[in-house]
Amino acid sequence: MKFAAALFLIVGGASAFVQQQPSQAAFSTKLQMSTSEGEDRRTFVTKSATTAASLAAVAAGGVVGMPEEAEAAASTCWTPVPLPFADTLYDIDFDSETHGYLVGARGSFAETNDGGLTWEARSFSNLDAEEEVTYRFTISSFKDGEGWVLGKPTLLLHTKDAGKTWERIPLSPKLPGEPSSIYALGPNKAEMTTSSGAVYVTENSGRNWKAQVKETIDATLNRVSSSGVSGASYFTGSIINQVRDDLGAYLAVSSRGNFFLTWEPGQDFWVPHNRGTPRRIQNMGFVEGDIHKGLWMTLNGGKLLISPNDPDLSSNDFDFQEAKINTGGYGLTDVAWRDAKEVWAVGGSNTMFVSKDGGKNFSFDKSANSIPGNLYNVKFFKEFNNAGWALGSNGLLLRYTGEK
Repeated sequence: MKFAAALFLIVGGASAFVQQQPSQAAFSTKLQMSTSEGEDRRTFVTKSATTAASLAAVAAGGVVGMPEEAEAAASTCWTPVPLPFADTLYDIDFDSETHGYLVGARGSFAETNDGGLTWEARSFSNLDAEEEVTYRFTISSFKDGEGWVLGKPTLLLHTKDAGKTWERIPLSPKLPGEPSSIYALGPNKAEMTTSSGAVYVTENSGRNWKAQVKETIDATLNRVSSSGVSGASYFTGSIINQVRDDLGAYLAVSSRGNFFLTWEPGQDFWVPHNRGTPRRIQNMGFVEGDIHKGLWMTLNGGKLLISPNDPDLSSNDFDFQEAKINTGGYGLTDVAWRDAKEVWAVGGSNTMFVSKDGGKNFSFDKSANSIPGNLYNVKFFKEFNNAGWALGSNGLLLRYTGEK
């Protein structure tokens, strides 16, 4: 499937939001943020779900059973932050040292104005509570007061005034794949990807989008089916775990977890690569947020592999090295570099591990060991005093405070 290279308008269908006044652009819908009223109704809607989710998490997972000696020697570098809801958290982003947003399941949406020490629930006043909780907000991206939020079922929201008002950006049902990520790049500008490997850029607040890749990933794989990439012939047409480095390069994993792909700005097509192991890929990302500093890969069974610096992105195979990390078999869901030496990995049963040698050796951190659930995301914001956050199930938000 070819992507159009020219600018095009992505037009959506009917919206559940109140329509804009005639003076506003006809393609979008204006949303007003609600504070105290939204908190009250959200508390009412999610009150019973909080207790049920906590009980289910205890029954399903319990607490990871680390040896007593390991737990005694473990560090404690993270502190839980109270939230006004107890739903699974998916993403967090800041546009200043003090102002940021947190998004999650069941319409969870919270704002901070004190650097994340406290959070207030936010709701859209022209959505009733029953409708709002049907959305799962998965991605948030902010830059200089302008922000984008992506949700499922497909929903794209945009603000130009630091979240005071929002508009819904309609997306065409003919879009190749489902929207999978959105990144704020500056005034009126953003970059969006889809589960079929499309990469689009808008420079007018989502009115028009320009394709950056010439064809879908399945079309690329059909064209290079004899390239030697294992599993490419079984590709189902979608990718997962798409991530973007600081300079615009992308990394994605096939939905079966049997190979991965890379793309850099200026390339016409995605480049497929072998995973180099019989284990299924769980997640992947960049070393220090830069594709040229290396890639990391987590596998089934709690394995973590890291590639050397400056990998050959044209090669089918990468020389991944296995890190020394004893997860007890619990899967690792995310990895993040705080700096060149300090690396954090999080995973199932709220396990946390830290490396002080650039990812070669990891030790256990017991910050969340007594809390039931799972951690899904760990992020550091270098531009804001290297603030660190870990996100998980049951409304678990951890703030990096350093070793105590």
